[in-house]
Amino acid sequence: MTLLDDAPAGSDTPFPAATPPRLQRARGDARASVGPVPRGPGTRTAIRRLHQAGCLKLRFPRLADDECQAVVINTSGGLTGGDRLTLGFEVEPRGALTVTTQACERVYRSTGGTADVDLSMRLGAGASLAYLPQETILFEGGRLSRRLTLDAAADSRFLLLESVILGRAAMGETVADGLIADRWRVRRNGRLVLAEDLRLGGDIAALGREGATLNGARAFSTLVWQGPDAAGLLAGVRAGLGPTEGASLVDGLLVVRVVAADGYALRKRLMPLIGRLAHAPLPLVWSM
Repeated sequence: MTLLDDAPAGSDTPFPAATPPRLQRARGDARASVGPVPRGPGTRTAIRRLHQAGCLKLRFPRLADDECQAVVINTSGGLTGGDRLTLGFEVEPRGALTVTTQACERVYRSTGGTADVDLSMRLGAGASLAYLPQETILFEGGRLSRRLTLDAAADSRFLLLESVILGRAAMGETVADGLIADRWRVRRNGRLVLAEDLRLGGDIAALGREGATLNGARAFSTLVWQGPDAAGLLAGVRAGLGPTEGASLVDGLLVVRVVAADGYALRKRLMPLIGRLAHAPLPLVWSM
């Protein structure tokens, strides 16, 4: 039996060349706005608006102290080249919000392009925000580009954190090639007060051995804090840092760099710092 009747006119072959399959990519969008509502003699922070689509979900656990906490869940199970996630949070005047993630985000080997994550946040007068995602784990060949933008009132209080682990040491993983690119833009009353771009790409293993980068460490974090008496806290924060770490004041912001040999050591270094600077206790998902 022949199937030549199905061949295109003028073709010498029964069928045209197969088209490469289009690989599925993750898309997610999650946004929330919170603000104060009356509760007894005082107030608590409650959800005003909530939107979630695709692989991103937001969950707000009930906590004994009425704290408002958003847990970000990526149901795709990780990121790879071509994935696109968008997150947005707004805290109305005098509201308070903690944002964290259900687990560490994993960035897997890319077959083309980067995984892109866009995060935008806005804080009203007297508002508080603790953005405390768990660590991002970059696997061999992973490629990630992230953008964080924050517009905050001058009298707001916030703590921002991003952490990266270059492979899991306990699993014997190493990262010789990949990309991690972070772009931060922080504005206070509309004025740019912090602009920072981090890019580790190509031969990450060689770059990480350089003294001016990680000096052999495989895990690192950046924390940015705005709140009362930042200058007064600087000396105490520095006293708790190691010889390859640092803290500085940048236009009223306290900026801290932490490095460690692996993810476990990094978390042990971070938890006391977060406890000192955050407006609320560490999220329960941050267990050791």
